[in-house]
Amino acid sequence: MGSSFNDQFEQHGHWRRAFAQQLKQLAQWMNAHELMDAAAQERLQRLEAQVRSDKIMVAFVAEFSRGKSELINAIFFAKYGRRIMPASPGRTTMCPTELGYDSTEPPTLRLLPIDTRLQALSLSEWRLKRDTWVMLPLDIHNADQIAAAIEKVAQVRKVSVQDAQALGFWNDELPEDNPAPDAQGQVEVPMWRHAIINMPHPLLKDGLVILDTPGLNAVGAEPELTVNLIPQAHAVVFILGADTGVTRSDLAIWREHLANPQGSNDARLVVLNKIDTLWDALNTPELVREQLQRQCATSAQLLGVATSQVLPVSAQKGLLAKITNDDALLQASGLPTLEAALAHGIMGQRQTILRAAVAAGVANLNTEMGRVFNIRRRDLDDQMLELRSLRGKNASVIESMRSRIEQEQTEFNFSAAKIQAVRTVHLKLLQDVFQQLGAKALKEQMRALVDALQQKGLKLGVRKQYAQTFEHLCATLDAAQAAATEIQAMLGGTFSQLNSEFGFSLQVPPAPRMEQFATDLSRIQESHLQYLSLGNALKLANPDFAERLGRALFMRVRAVFESAANDLELWSKTATAQLDAQLRERRRSFTRRIEAVDRIQSAASGLVERITEIEESEATLAQLEQRLQAHTQQLLALSGAATEAAAAESATALAPA
Repeated sequence: MGSSFNDQFEQHGHWRRAFAQQLKQLAQWMNAHELMDAAAQERLQRLEAQVRSDKIMVAFVAEFSRGKSELINAIFFAKYGRRIMPASPGRTTMCPTELGYDSTEPPTLRLLPIDTRLQALSLSEWRLKRDTWVMLPLDIHNADQIAAAIEKVAQVRKVSVQDAQALGFWNDELPEDNPAPDAQGQVEVPMWRHAIINMPHPLLKDGLVILDTPGLNAVGAEPELTVNLIPQAHAVVFILGADTGVTRSDLAIWREHLANPQGSNDARLVVLNKIDTLWDALNTPELVREQLQRQCATSAQLLGVATSQVLPVSAQKGLLAKITNDDALLQASGLPTLEAALAHGIMGQRQTILRAAVAAGVANLNTEMGRVFNIRRRDLDDQMLELRSLRGKNASVIESMRSRIEQEQTEFNFSAAKIQAVRTVHLKLLQDVFQQLGAKALKEQMRALVDALQQKGLKLGVRKQYAQTFEHLCATLDAAQAAATEIQAMLGGTFSQLNSEFGFSLQVPPAPRMEQFATDLSRIQESHLQYLSLGNALKLANPDFAERLGRALFMRVRAVFESAANDLELWSKTATAQLDAQLRERRRSFTRRIEAVDRIQSAASGLVERITEIEESEATLAQLEQRLQAHTQQLLALSGAATEAAAAESATALAPA
């Protein structure tokens, strides 16, 4: 068996840090040699930020008592020699729990009180209100202290049925889903709405985010969790019990929150946990294997996934085997196979995405820098021809040339003023697009849907309003695409004129395509449809739930529109940076030409000296171009080598024995 998920992820972290350092060194080198413009700087900064801050989220989802927290312990925290996540019998994870690492924050457990559900704010908004959270420090050198602190995520409290209803844990229309009242008529609800654990675990430092979710009732009561967090996870591990198979509540979680409506469940892994319950001294190993194969096949059929995506595991035995270094028990637990599947699925996909982004960024950078080198080289060639034409000429010819250069400079400055007017129009058009994609305009577009969701009682017309809202949102993206095309055409005309008049090599980059964002909108629309079905009509009738659903929807659509606006902004900067660079280089050229003529007029040796300087500048320019190519090739090689190594490792890990 190949490296575990932990080993693969650590390798991924090392690669990310090395790559980000290479990008930083390239930026410093370009600054030192005056090769950096606004577009190149932003492109490098975005690439570095993307590589450094890249997060990989793995969501663990299950009904209560499926061994989910134990599985997290076995995969990620066995090195502590004990359980870190609470995994005792019964309901342990009572609120959604995120595990990650932010170096700007101390190691802490942050707990959001459940009463925040009574206020109309989303989880994203509550994250910014730090005073609302209960903060508990974590001693990273004391596993017992960490485990004791994290046990608080399992805390519950007793409330009246009325309060439980207000908090979203009681529905008179769905009695089978309600918690059982005690002798005093009170029911148990989670004490906390959300938990965030910030700790410098090696994998968390490398960008892993673990999302541990509670059972069906708690998941369904928090739309932002199922609408935003789980769909954005790079992998979802759904845990079943080998002793129970797919129960009715398991199937409800899968169908309502996990099944991809477009039919692709490639990012889903199903774990058939607690296979050790089938290890019976009266059963032969062959019989146990047959039972597991049947369970896996049946589960795959019910969930609509490939049988290869259903993996039999004993999290408890896997954790024990890692702590006691029992290799035979570890293999029997099935944990290494699951880790290999995680490593293959997550690491392969993420490195492929990063490699593509880096390759595209580096290619664009090379293109932009190629234009800069060509401008400088052409200006040097023009100066060389100009100076050589002065050999043997008298003072009046030299003075005449100086006057001609000054006249060219004046005409150029006049054209530059007209260019500024075109840029003003360009920026005005772009600003209009940003306003269309902004939060204020988005609120207005979604107002009718929000109002429909907030109507009392059954919301019979909300599905139609929902479809109309997404039609308007898609139309907004279409309008943004049309505006980008208009801006591109306007810049294209201006650039062609400048290329003709001044010998520039300006080229408008292709306008960003909005199709990817329209696809994101389509996915969001599909993921919300489940809440508008007849099966959820009673839940949707709850005004608090409907309001939280509307807020979660707004936050996710807003993120899509912000990404579209960011792409448009970078595209605009790339186009205008070309223009700025060539205008800047031409102004420098005029200054150098006039200085050269002045030196020739004042000293007989000035012409020879200046020709020698230009020859040296041409050699230096060639060296800079070679050095830039070496830098970018090193980046691409680092990316490719890392990806190929990960792919080879994953293939080895998954190869049959």
